[in-house]
Amino acid sequence: MKRKKRFPVAGAFLAPSVIGVLLFFVLPFFVVIYYSFVDNPISLQFVGLENYTNVIANTAFRTAVKNTLVFSVIAVPLAVILGLLLALLLDVKIPFRSFLRSSFLTPLMVPIASIVLIFQVLFDYNGVINNILANWTDTRTDWLKSSSGIFVIILLFLWKNLGYNMILFLSALGNVPSDIVEVAELDGAGAFRVFWHVKLRYLSPMIVFTTILSMINSFKVFREIYLLTGEYPFGAMYMLQHYMNNTFSSADYQKLSTAAIYMSLVMIVIIAVMLVVENHYGKDMEEE
Repeated sequence: MKRKKRFPVAGAFLAPSVIGVLLFFVLPFFVVIYYSFVDNPISLQFVGLENYTNVIANTAFRTAVKNTLVFSVIAVPLAVILGLLLALLLDVKIPFRSFLRSSFLTPLMVPIASIVLIFQVLFDYNGVINNILANWTDTRTDWLKSSSGIFVIILLFLWKNLGYNMILFLSALGNVPSDIVEVAELDGAGAFRVFWHVKLRYLSPMIVFTTILSMINSFKVFREIYLLTGEYPFGAMYMLQHYMNNTFSSADYQKLSTAAIYMSLVMIVIIAVMLVVENHYGKDMEEE
């Protein structure tokens, strides 16, 4: 009876959030699906899968997908692995540990416009990096207007996100049972074996969460590239969000909606695979 009485109260508190999610997330998503099957938002004539085939055949879309895939495949694993390594380093007693933690979190507090300005000073054709490299070579690299620009974006992404990933892994390392670690050490296991067979198993949920979060952030790198190079950057830095932003600017809503559906499906598949893998290892750990 007490639980039944609590339902209306709980529902009243949850209602604003549920209504907000329905109005601003669920309903717009169904509108996007609807627009992907019509010729335009005015005539609203059903065209079936025509928009999907047209978007797949579009050269700009394929370039954007390829560049986004290359960037995510390189940047996301680096962000997760380096974040984990930094957390393991700061989890032991080393000098200036508190200072290093604060230093790696500093990029989170710096406005993105300031970060972009710093990278423009560093990687401009007449910037700091080229001036340093001029001591060893006569050639200059136009970092922001060549295929090398992708490495600048990866470096910017890592500099911005490593600190947050590190904090997430540090919190997860603090939840690893110390008695299990001590037993493994008493049995003669070295630091690597303790990490591989004990800590990594307990870190698997956080690894999945951090990977998903880093992947989402990799799709939002458009903001940094836009501030660095504008609407139409060099081909290697033309991401999926550039394509979507340009189709939005030209009011081509059916292409924009179709591209958004493709992006959502890919994200759903990737996240589902990662959750299945994490559930497999988590279940195995619980059985042990």
